[in-house]
Order: sequence, then structure tokens, then C-alpha cells
Amino acid sequence: MGVAAEAGVGVRRALAAGVLAILLAAPAAAQESRLLVVVGLGGDPEMAAAFHEWAATLVDAARTKYGLPASSVVYLDEKPERDPARIAGASTRENVEAAVKRMAAASAPGDRVFIVLIGHGSDNEGQPRFNLPGPDLTAADFARLLDELKAQAVVFVNTASASGAFVEALSGRDRTIVTATATGGERNAPRFGGFFVEALAGADAAADLDKDGRISILEAFEYAKRKVAEAYQKAGNLLAEHAMLDDNGDGKGSLEPDPLAGDGALARTMVLTAPAAAAAAAPANPVLAALYAEQHALEDRIAKLRALKGSMPDDEYERQLEPLLVDLARKTREIRELEKKKGAA
Repeated sequence: MGVAAEAGVGVRRALAAGVLAILLAAPAAAQESRLLVVVGLGGDPEMAAAFHEWAATLVDAARTKYGLPASSVVYLDEKPERDPARIAGASTRENVEAAVKRMAAASAPGDRVFIVLIGHGSDNEGQPRFNLPGPDLTAADFARLLDELKAQAVVFVNTASASGAFVEALSGRDRTIVTATATGGERNAPRFGGFFVEALAGADAAADLDKDGRISILEAFEYAKRKVAEAYQKAGNLLAEHAMLDDNGDGKGSLEPDPLAGDGALARTMVLTAPAAAAAAAPANPVLAALYAEQHALEDRIAKLRALKGSMPDDEYERQLEPLLVDLARKTREIRELEKKKGAA
């Protein structure tokens, strides 16, 4: 390696270390969450009713379980008249675009914006799209819209059929992309969305894998994927939908995300919660509450480091990542041991 190349590496190493040091030293700011739920074309009445039930359940959970103010939750539907109390307007292309732009304008840097699509999709001639009343929105259209949210952390969940290609189109820094299918060829109406909402709404305690009282996007993904497989197995059918998750910006979704080796680290920290609600949900036991706070802080540090991966040498990245992962594993073990003691008491 030449002198110039070595100097370049040294500069990159110093910059990455300096930025990371600032990130890790800075106190955690109160991150607000905003939710946009879009229900597209329902098709037959039975499917349309199911889509509305999923959306209404998610909207209600956001406002009650997670404490988001009404102004931070927007629900657009093919037929607003079906539930005027919840639905803000028709799910047309123009209204979806306007809703994203309003959320971008209202969000501060570091806030979290969750966008959940429920309905049908298609992937014709390399143009993956979400079906809406009137003109559809393609994956490329959504990629353009998400550029409005460069300063925010984005969770984009497409529960529609033929949604797999959305991963490559939308993948990026500080983005968690979830699709109900792995390819555009999986065209049957997926069951993933219903189970994903079920997990976020807290309908099944089994969704809270780490038992911290919060349901992360990673936990909801794992729960829904497992329930989908069980449903197909019970019906005696071959699995026809394969959900994917991408949160490391490489444009490649994972069927089995592993926070320690690839996708999943950022999704593990993405929780649909207002700051006040998060504080209220903390365990009553002060020791356990402190341990959970330390665990969440470590998860946030790991997510921030992963976001810097492309700007630093591999060896430096691994050197900084390893102790954080070890600390997180130790903290998680402490929590488990304390919870076991409480359960045995």
C-alpha cells in the first residue's frame, strides 16, 4: 500500500472513530414515532374486510398501547367511508405522497417514521407496484418519496403480494425494509400482514422474544414468519410466501435475519413507541429497569456503528463492534438471570 493510500485509510479511520465517539457520547434524544398505514385495493369483500381489520388494529395499538398522538398516526383506505373515525382519507397516489411529505416536514432528525402497506401488489415487467384506487405507486415511486425522509429512521413494511423487489429498490442507510414475499412471483395474498399486526398489537405474548415489554420490528417479523409457516403446515400446503427483512443497506433481504452477522441489528431497535409511553412501560423493578435501559442503549450504539460500516476499514469496524456485541450479550444474560429469579420467587 502506498503512502497516499495509507494516509487515506488513516483519515477514514480517524473520521469514523471521531463520528462514532460523538454518537456514543451524546445523550439519547427523545425520538418521536410517526405511523402511516395505507390500505390499497381490497379486491373481494372478505379480503377488504380483513385488510381493514389489520389496519384498524394497528392504528388503535399505535394510539393506545404505544401512546402516539392522533396527529402522528395517519390511516388511508380505499373506502374512507367504511370507518370515518379512523380513516383520514382515500388511499390514492396523491394522498399517499402528500401524507409522506407532511410527515417528513413534521419530523425532526432522528425521529422514526413507520410506513405500512396492506393490500395487493404486482410485479409486471420489472415494475413492482402497490395497487391503489387509481394510479398505482411503484417501488421506484416509493424510493423517491423516502428521499424526503433522509434525516429520519424509516421502517417500511409492505405486506402485499409480489412485494419482494421493494427491498432492493428501497434499501438504504437507517432504513428497515420488510416484505411479505421474497420475489415478485409470489402472487397469492400473503398471510404475513395479519400476523405482523398481531405481534405489534401485543395480542400474543410469545411475540416478545426478549421479554422486555416492547415489540421490535425484528420480533414482529420473526413472530409473523413463524405463524405463517404454522398456518401453511396446518392446512397441509407448501409454503407459498417467504418474508424478507433488510436493514443493513445492502439491498439484499434476509429470510433468516441475524443481528450479529447481517440484517436485524437495526430492526431490533425499531419500536413503535412515544417517549412518554416507553418510560411508562419500563419494569417496576428499578434494577431490572436500569438493565433494560442499558440494553437498549447498547442496541442503539450497535445500530449506529453498523450505519458507519461503509465509511471505515473492515478491521476497525470489527474492532469497535466486537466489544459492543459482547457487552450486549452479557447485559441480556443479566436480565434473563434476574427475571428467572423473579419468576422463581
